[in-house]
Parts: sequence; C-alpha cells; structure tokens
Amino acid sequence: MSEMVPGSFVPTQYLPVLIFMIIAFLFGFGALLVGNLFRLKRSYPEKLMPYESGNEPIGGVREQFNVRFYIIAMLFVIFDVEAVFLYPWALVYDKIGLYAVIEMMLFIAVLVVGYVYAWKKEAFEWD
Repeated sequence: MSEMVPGSFVPTQYLPVLIFMIIAFLFGFGALLVGNLFRLKRSYPEKLMPYESGNEPIGGVREQFNVRFYIIAMLFVIFDVEAVFLYPWALVYDKIGLYAVIEMMLFIAVLVVGYVYAWKKEAFEWD
C-alpha cells in the first residue's frame, strides 16, 4: 500500500462533478451568447415602456399594496410546504413504527394550531 503524502492526493471522485459544472457553465453562457446574437435589436417607445400582463401601466410605480396580500401569500407558502412533508410519510406509512406515527400526528397538530391561530386573527379575510 502506498503512503499518502500531504498534497499528493487527487480526488478523482469529483471529476464527474467538475465536468458537469463546466458543461452547465458552457450551456448557460452559450444560451446567452446565442440569444444576444440572434435577437432583434430595434428599440421603440412601446418596447421600453414597463408593463404588467400586457396592460398599459396605470398609476405610479410605487403603488402600495395592502399587507394582507403578503400575509396570505406567506400563509399559503407555509401550509403548502408543510403539506408537502406529508407526502413522503404517506408513502412509507405501512413500514414506519408507532413513534413516526405519533410524531406526524404532533406535526399535524402544530399545523392545525397555526391554522386556527391565523383564522382567529382574521388573516384569511380580504376586506
């Protein structure tokens, strides 16, 4: 068995990762380059105008939204992500023990408590 001298070890296991990163970089750079070469470069006032869903802008750029929109969005993301955690658990439900079942019931209880709290604070009301 050969002795390993500090500084002489070459991690060959990372070679596929390095190749993949180089290919990904070249693909991204190539896509940007091809897009830059072949896109139309004519600019006109309508093209430079800001828009939202193809509609002409109405009002100022710094229009303020009600904070409830952000609260609803955050609640949706939180409950949606937490519900995604239930899927792998449901796939192995017949193979897991009683400890995992109790743990998942506690997890669901925490979700229900959070949902009831948000409901009591009227976070789901739009008006």
